Amino acid sequence: MAEESPRYSRILLKLSGEAFAGEIGYGIDPGFLEYISHEIKGIHDLGVQVAIVIGGGNIFRGFEGKNIGIDRATADYMGMLATMINALALQSALERHVNIPTRVLSAIEMRQVAEPYIRRRAVRHLEKGRAVIFAGGTGNPFFSTDTAAALRAAEIDAEVLLKATKVGGIYDRDPEKYPDAVLIKEITYLEVINRGIRVMDHTALTMCRENRIPIIVFNIKEKGNLRSAVLGEDVGSLVR
Repeated sequence: MAEESPRYSRILLKLSGEAFAGEIGYGIDPGFLEYISHEIKGIHDLGVQVAIVIGGGNIFRGFEGKNIGIDRATADYMGMLATMINALALQSALERHVNIPTRVLSAIEMRQVAEPYIRRRAVRHLEKGRAVIFAGGTGNPFFSTDTAAALRAAEIDAEVLLKATKVGGIYDRDPEKYPDAVLIKEITYLEVINRGIRVMDHTALTMCRENRIPIIVFNIKEKGNLRSAVLGEDVGSLVR
């Protein structure tokens, strides 16, 4: 059998915090950690340089702060700390389950547990074959982790941003509410914005558009989808 050749040599994988909750619904599901570790190993073994941005919604979201009387900026910083918890959990899982050397780089300085984010250092880690996890969002309140993913993808010259979701791609309407929702295989950044399709926030989409970074939206829960996306196979939806 011919050796499989990846279409992309350096990727940015965006994982939501909700995915980390797995079947538990809150916190961190050990089963998901082991599963996603093996999925990442599947592309790491192809020689692909893997960078990851993680959300923190399984623990805390910034906009939830208003419900408990916390101002938005403070709540957003709390959400950034939640991403660090997820990042450390994924780092441990990658090294324990699949033996991939991993570095966590944080936009908020926490020297005891992670390296400070420095672009050149991140690229060097990737070139050495280490998986790099970016924690702490952008380091600023009022910006989502989707925007952090777009920013880091641009900074490290990632060839594609892989947006992992729990559905098969981009649909004309919410597939969880409407069984007859139609999958959109390919769409432009402007169409996503103009049609109000909730894939990523507008800041993230605009950044990807300006830096010509294609976005592949796919179902991370289907085993092998991540590897198929990296190989350039027909998986999910493409935004370009």
